[in-house]
Amino acid sequence: MDFRDYSLKDLASNIQSKKMSATEVTQAALDNIDKYDGELNAFCAVNHEDAINQAKQIDNLIQKGETVGKLAGIPIGVKDLEDAKGFVTTFGSELHVNDKPASEDSILVKRMRDQGCVILGKTNTPEFGHKGKTDNVPFGITKNPWNLEYSPGGSSGGTSAALASGMIPLGTGSDGGGSIRIPAALGGLAGIKTSQGRIPIGGDTPPGSGLLTVKGPMANTTEDNALALDATVGPHPTDIFSLEGENLDWLGSLTEELPKTAIWSPTMGFSSVDKEILSKCETAINALADSDVEIIEKETIWEDNPVEAWMVFWASACARRQQHLIGTDDFEKIDPLLRLFIEMGTTMDGASYATSIDACHKLGYQLQRFFDESPLIITPATCGHAPKLEGDGFVNGNETPSWVDFTMGINMTRNPAGVIPISTLDSGLPASLQIIGGQRRDLDVLKAMYAFEKVIGFSEKACDHVNS
Repeated sequence: MDFRDYSLKDLASNIQSKKMSATEVTQAALDNIDKYDGELNAFCAVNHEDAINQAKQIDNLIQKGETVGKLAGIPIGVKDLEDAKGFVTTFGSELHVNDKPASEDSILVKRMRDQGCVILGKTNTPEFGHKGKTDNVPFGITKNPWNLEYSPGGSSGGTSAALASGMIPLGTGSDGGGSIRIPAALGGLAGIKTSQGRIPIGGDTPPGSGLLTVKGPMANTTEDNALALDATVGPHPTDIFSLEGENLDWLGSLTEELPKTAIWSPTMGFSSVDKEILSKCETAINALADSDVEIIEKETIWEDNPVEAWMVFWASACARRQQHLIGTDDFEKIDPLLRLFIEMGTTMDGASYATSIDACHKLGYQLQRFFDESPLIITPATCGHAPKLEGDGFVNGNETPSWVDFTMGINMTRNPAGVIPISTLDSGLPASLQIIGGQRRDLDVLKAMYAFEKVIGFSEKACDHVNS
């Protein structure tokens, strides 16, 4: 069963109308994992028996005519940075593989379970989600189903690979600097970082990347994301930043009506963009213009790259979590890049942190000037090509960490931003656009993603050797 051939809405409807059973859909997902995941390594833990038991319970409720959730019978993978009851949350770290299984779900996972989702297992992630590709010591390298020589990105790379290969229809992700948008873009998925607070990040453990963190569902299409968000957004008393938002109908609000205007910024003013990626993006922008969207080109959105200010938040969070291990044998077990971030974070002072908060304000103020002119800003989703299984990404043939520089600043400003696939590159991987909306204008972003999908018409799937 290739889940790319089914919308979440249709799957849930078929299960609730008894055309399909939750048990057979769950078994299909488990069969997919057994068949394909040895090659992709998207999952780091699966519990077949428990998943089937969950599905049978949902089928029993449906047989009795009882009310079930919007996502009843939908099998999901949970990113291994958040808790799912009965599974160890390893954070992709050798230091945590022997921890006790979680006794409770995270807020997001609980909401998905309450809506009828079947928890299959945990999806792979780089150690503590610290980079834009997915590999770690305990579970190894996750591969991109579009081209197995490449990473699916990170840090939600396991979920992306599982979705892009058709193994599952829905999963969870998190985004502290692009960790939903980057792997969604590299997987040919529609993905959205909602406004911070749409999905609460409360609970008894502070979020890993502090003020930057956004959690959310990941799915194949904008329509699927909207349904999953309708089922999970809303405030929580333990998240002081959570937003009101129950009883939204984002799915029902999607139409093919295009926005009248959109700003196109090919470099945002501070970054080099790979020529092949830029060419694919400009073709998509021209298609929107041919469909009567007035495209307003703005070369400069931000004069300075936000990454330096973002790194203060990021490195400080890494140090807060693990600086006590410096000088111990356990510290040497941590990924070398993550060790660098931890050590960097120990040098940050309070004034630096406050200055980075000021940068959030300034960046947001600068964005708003453009939103006064048009409701949407479009950029390439990534500046460069995905990393291969070893090394970093590439811009115009040069290996550089700057291949993802367009995502981090949006975590600082807290604006909603989504990505959609537009074409394939010579590598076989997708190229994608990023669509940024004004503060709390999540629905504007979803509407634009949905309408743009219809114009651009990207319908390709990952390589046949994965889904045949």
